[in-house]
Order: sequence, then structure tokens, then C-alpha cells
Amino acid sequence: MTRNKRKRKRSKSSNPNQVNKTPSPGLMALYPKVFFLLGLFLIVLAVLLLAFYSQDNALFGLAMLTFVTGVAISFYAKFPIGKNKTN
Repeated sequence: MTRNKRKRKRSKSSNPNQVNKTPSPGLMALYPKVFFLLGLFLIVLAVLLLAFYSQDNALFGLAMLTFVTGVAISFYAKFPIGKNKTN
């Protein structure tokens, strides 16, 4: 075999010890609709807590934290939904 042919054959075979360097997609990228619905559920839960239990300071704070978390989750889950749409 010529030297060039050996180089081509050697470069074609993959090394089994070589690790794939691509990062795995996160859960939000894999299931964007689920996280969007979870964010909407948290927003509705926060509104219900504010409507019925707003007198208690602890539940008011919990409602505000739930509202902010729901908005953040639904906002970030919207980005992969737009990318995955195909016509």
C-alpha cells in the first residue's frame, strides 16, 4: 500500500475512545410545549392566590414568586417553539 492510502484509511476509522463533544439539549428545548403550559399554570395559580388569599403576607409573597417564575418559564419556553415550527 502506498503511504497516501494508509493515511486515508487511518483517518476514516473513528476512535472508539473519543467522546462526542456536542452538548445534549436541555429539557426546555426537548419539551417546549410542556414548559409553556407549566408556566401558564403557574401564572393562573398566582392569580388565584392573589384573588383569594391576598390578605396573608406569606401567601402574597408566594403568589408573587409563582407569578414571576411562571412568566419566566413561559417566556423562555416560547423560543424553541418558534424554531421547531415547520411548514
